[in-house]
Order: sequence, then structure tokens, then C-alpha cells
Amino acid sequence: MARAESEQLLLASAAGDVAAFRALYDRHGGRLYGVALRITRQAALAADAVQEAFLQIWQNAGRFDPERGGAESWMLAMVRYRALDIVRRAPRDTKSLDGDEGLRDEVEAIPDPAALLNQNADSRALMRCLGTLPADRRQLIIAAFVDGYSHSELADRLKTPLGTIKSWIRRSLDGLRLCLEG
Repeated sequence: MARAESEQLLLASAAGDVAAFRALYDRHGGRLYGVALRITRQAALAADAVQEAFLQIWQNAGRFDPERGGAESWMLAMVRYRALDIVRRAPRDTKSLDGDEGLRDEVEAIPDPAALLNQNADSRALMRCLGTLPADRRQLIIAAFVDGYSHSELADRLKTPLGTIKSWIRRSLDGLRLCLEG
């Protein structure tokens, strides 16, 4: 779907057009559910995140500014934040993927976030800049900002001091910013 079409649907939703909002959900709901599922690792929590995010999208569609970014990115941020909020409120249950073959298949069928990012020019620029980072820093950024791990969780998983994790992420983000501005 073209970026402009998504923006038009979002702007129409801001004006109260229920049909436009339904079309927006139909076109993006599945992909956004996949992102939420990747973060929450539980189907029920992912569905809750998407529902809460779309409620927030409907209520705040008037705040969307096409000059600041695309509609897809704006909605993705809403879903990501809702999913992260849900994960932080509930203890992370990593066993749910091990015990439920159906859910494991569902998670594995979700496109890799890197593949989703390659869909527009801004995303391609971000992917190019991510490629300039060392592999371990790139994985750290993806774990923090796509998979939703907190700095503390990453420090525990990597058995690395929290301050070091924070420094690596900050420096990596600075590098990405410079690359994107250049």
C-alpha cells in the first residue's frame, strides 16, 4: 500500500471517518499484530496490544503529522509502545513459546522486522545505517527497540554491566543519527 494512501486514511480517521479507520485496520492490523506478537511472545497479549494501540490511534489520529513521518511508522510506534507496556506490566513468560507449537509457528511466520523495514525509502536508509554498526551493536539495538528488551534485561542476558549496555546503545544510536543525517 502506498504511503500516501495510509496517510489519507489516517487523516480521514482523524475527521471521524469510521470506514477509513476500518480500512486502515484491515490493511495494517495483521502486520502490526505480528510486531506485537514478536515483542510479547504471547498471542493474547499481542491482541491486547493491537486493540489498545488502535484505540489510541483512533483517539489521537488528529495528532498525526505527515511532515514528521509516515502513517505506518506512527502506527507502528503506537503498537510497539503498547506491547512494551503490556510486557512490562506482566512478567515475561518465555516458556509460552516452548510449550505451544501453534504459537511458535505463528511467531516464526512473522516477517523479520528487517524485512518490514525495507518497504520504503526511510526504512531502507535506516537499514543501510544499521548495516554500518558492528553486528553485536546492531543486534543490541534490535533487541532493545524491536524486541522490547529493557537495558536491564539485556545486561542480564549478555552478562554485561548495565552502564556498558547503556553506553553501547547510546553510542550506536548516535552513530545511526549521524548516518541518517549524512
